[in-house]
Amino acid sequence: MVQSSLATKSHAFDLVRDEIEATIRQAEKSLERFQENRDSGEDLQNSVDCLNQLRGIFTLVELRGGTLLCQEAVALANDVPVGATNDKNGLLTALSNALFTMLRYMEFYQRQQKDHPELLLPIINEVRMARGDRPLPDSNFFQANTRLIPDISGQLQLRPLPVASPAEFLVHSKRFRLMYQVGLLGLLRDRQPQVSRRLMSRAAEGFARLGQETPAGRFWCMAAQALHTMQEQDLVAEKSRKRLFMSLETHARTMVQQGPEACKMDISEAQLLELLYILYRSGSRSQTVLDVLNDCGLAPAECPEGTLLAYRQQLYGPGADVLKALSKALLEELEQLKDKLDIVERGIDPDIEELGLISECLSRLANTLLILDLRQLSDTARQAANKMSDWQNQGIYPAENDLYAIADAVLNIEDAAQHLATHGISAATDALAQRVRHDEQSLYLREALIVVTDEARAALTLAKRAITAFLESDFDKLHLANVPSTLLSIWGGMVLLEDEGAARVMRQVSEAINNKLLDSRSNPEQHVLEALADALTSLEYYIEGLGLQNDRNPELLKLAESSLKDAGL
Repeated sequence: MVQSSLATKSHAFDLVRDEIEATIRQAEKSLERFQENRDSGEDLQNSVDCLNQLRGIFTLVELRGGTLLCQEAVALANDVPVGATNDKNGLLTALSNALFTMLRYMEFYQRQQKDHPELLLPIINEVRMARGDRPLPDSNFFQANTRLIPDISGQLQLRPLPVASPAEFLVHSKRFRLMYQVGLLGLLRDRQPQVSRRLMSRAAEGFARLGQETPAGRFWCMAAQALHTMQEQDLVAEKSRKRLFMSLETHARTMVQQGPEACKMDISEAQLLELLYILYRSGSRSQTVLDVLNDCGLAPAECPEGTLLAYRQQLYGPGADVLKALSKALLEELEQLKDKLDIVERGIDPDIEELGLISECLSRLANTLLILDLRQLSDTARQAANKMSDWQNQGIYPAENDLYAIADAVLNIEDAAQHLATHGISAATDALAQRVRHDEQSLYLREALIVVTDEARAALTLAKRAITAFLESDFDKLHLANVPSTLLSIWGGMVLLEDEGAARVMRQVSEAINNKLLDSRSNPEQHVLEALADALTSLEYYIEGLGLQNDRNPELLKLAESSLKDAGL
């Protein structure tokens, strides 16, 4: 049922995606007109209305980051007066950046089908700071009960530091505070971050030893572990983290000023949550981190910080239109390259100069991929180009196995070019360079797979449009007349590809439409329509992945079958 609800959420977003994009662009145009004519209060109000509309849509489809960004953007827009002078340029710039990022995030969500509201925190904080508000912490979208955080002094192997008097406590606390300050200063200046983190963690351990078995001791143990984890995973100290560790210095000052009594004072739950969030997001598999998370009822983040940073690069990198154009250009060049390889493989009018042309084409591809920072793919293309050039210089034709190796490299680059349009420039795209193909996966089978999946996607789109028209026309069955045969054509394609699971689900959907929509004399029930929508959406995602990499995700088929079963279909 959870999977079904996720599919419904994705389907809900698909239904409103075009409206979201149109509304964002309308808001951008209204804001541009206001910037040109700042006495036009109507244009400014139009932008605010669009943002309020977007906030409602994001709330409906449960995109938390988008909802909060719209809320902050509306507050910012309300601070911009009609007739705004140049001193308000900062507000208008932040508002423009918010709309731009919002549109890019929609493209990102469409590709990933997962909401990562943390990605929008930088722009949300930019908007808040433009208004003079305090930035939100990294843990803003993170929920956990900090009271469950255990005392980890044992795991850190920290022995209590005995003190005979308040004066001795003062000596130790001053020393630890100075150590922490030196490390903090280096961290703030980005000077020797590894040394700085070690100094700070050592100071935190010292404070933990001073306050062992007290609230302060538990707090400083978490601070020490967070710094250890940052050191282990080489996590970046961004502005938000620098602010966090600056705030910890106030606790060090309190320890110095109030002595042993400071150890018994209550500790900020917000700061504890931030420290816990560092462990959660770090991707660390150390036993101490896992124990802390487990005691708090948490598992390590599915999207660790490294992945989150890669997603952030995608978010602020080339847009979807640019990626599609780039993918199209690469695929066109690859088509020409495959034709040349096919001629060489067939031995039709052999010409040794063809090897040089292929080498030049591969070199161009290598340079393009290097510019895109897809280094593994670039190396793959470069190695293939060098081999072709060597064969030309030696005046020999490559053996069949050597040609197949070149063809595999070209097909991997082709997979990456297709992946680029939907998933952006990422490590996953670059990793396709290392993909190993099975011997039985011939070039012709690969081409057949591409053709079949393209036809299947087109057929599914037609089927979804027909069902939409059926609903909008008050259940006019004429709109569904061709849907079963269309779905059966996809079934035939799946049989051709020997994908029994997809073929079975496709037939189930076709029969359900026949039995529940076409042959039924009564109007279909809502849960039947929702089940069919979920099943078609799951099939669409399955086939999309199949066409990109031939990586079959059986979970999507299980989801489709579960949706149909839940509705009794």
